[in-house]
Amino acid sequence: MAFLEGWYVDPDARRRGLGRQLVEAAESWALERGYLEIASDTELENEISLKAHTALGYEEVLRQICFRKQLR
Repeated sequence: MAFLEGWYVDPDARRRGLGRQLVEAAESWALERGYLEIASDTELENEISLKAHTALGYEEVLRQICFRKQLR
């Protein structure tokens, strides 16, 4: 499975189709290499990203909380 990581469009450049073009390029790259699925993620509170992913046909499959601990 291919994974879409870190796609971002500056707020002043949004709503022009740039994000869609970036994602479609990544999807084409994945298809050319034989991948049949692509995944992505966002932070739970990132509503803009959630809406963008949904508009591009992505479906939410999991909500997750990550943990860390400093070791000293």
